[in-house]
Amino acid sequence: MKRLHFSVLSLLIVALLAACGDASPTTTSGNGAVTTITLGGYTTPREAYAKLIPLFQAKWKADTGGEVKFEESYQGSGAQSRAIVEGFEADVAALSLEADINRISDAGLITHDWKAGTHSGMVSTSVVVFAVREGNPKGIQDWADLAKPGVQILTPDPRTSGGAQWNILALYGAAKRGHVTGVPANDEAAAQAFLASVLKNVVVFDKGARESITNFEKGVGDVAITYENEVLVGQKGGQKYEMVIPSSTILIENPIALIDKSVEKHGNRQAVEAFITFLHSREAQAVFAEFGLRSVDADVAKATAERYPAISDQFTINEFGGWSKATPEYFGDNGVYAKVLAQVQQ
Repeated sequence: MKRLHFSVLSLLIVALLAACGDASPTTTSGNGAVTTITLGGYTTPREAYAKLIPLFQAKWKADTGGEVKFEESYQGSGAQSRAIVEGFEADVAALSLEADINRISDAGLITHDWKAGTHSGMVSTSVVVFAVREGNPKGIQDWADLAKPGVQILTPDPRTSGGAQWNILALYGAAKRGHVTGVPANDEAAAQAFLASVLKNVVVFDKGARESITNFEKGVGDVAITYENEVLVGQKGGQKYEMVIPSSTILIENPIALIDKSVEKHGNRQAVEAFITFLHSREAQAVFAEFGLRSVDADVAKATAERYPAISDQFTINEFGGWSKATPEYFGDNGVYAKVLAQVQQ
């Protein structure tokens, strides 16, 4: 399947925007005026936004008589979050995990309570799954199979990818909850040993979830730990790989937030707020579901339940005390992941 990629020119434009602090001019909304919205997103849902943005543009035209243009940037969630903090003037951050929005908020760029909005600021959900080769020749059925000798694994780098952090916590949480064969429940040492055994089999740590699944599509590795929607989008595009849903996995919750400092400078708050409101509508939620993401809208979730089976043992980030606790404890410089990876690389 042919994926969407930035051109070199597009990357240069984004880099210049970040470096110079400039943004496209925005005129007053309505009455035929043109408004520009800059979207800073993580890589996974870009196909969904390719359909959602034209729908919103048509709605905005019908509602206001004005035109809204979009400038889009997609990269690993952590990398995108840091780019915004370092000067990329996105008006909207659509990222993989709450911690990456919190980084922007902590930098003073988001000044409102972004979690006070619809669905507590979450715009879509997913779960961590495995992509395996057609016919599943390695017999991957659950987490324990990833530690077998000779299994080549792809997963992104937690330092740049929100998806990677979800992957690690899904694996670790399943082990801690007693859903990994051979790993006792509530045994921290055993869970770390299991994490080490899986990391030993990782052959590529890509920057983001999209790069990881793209490498898998090129024939690298036996299994990719990834988002459910990455597999579904790939299959929809003609890829022959298969999906395995582990018996225990984490609910991925994807936030979206207006970046106050940017919209104040650009004068486009009305359009940005309307865009975020639109993304929570049933129409938009149905599009997210079409592109493999589980809907946060109860009615859409119910209507698409056949496509998104229930998980035997599904847990959330609350298993780890929320992102404020999980980020330093698992992904800090002295966190669990860093310590285990250092042991593996010795």
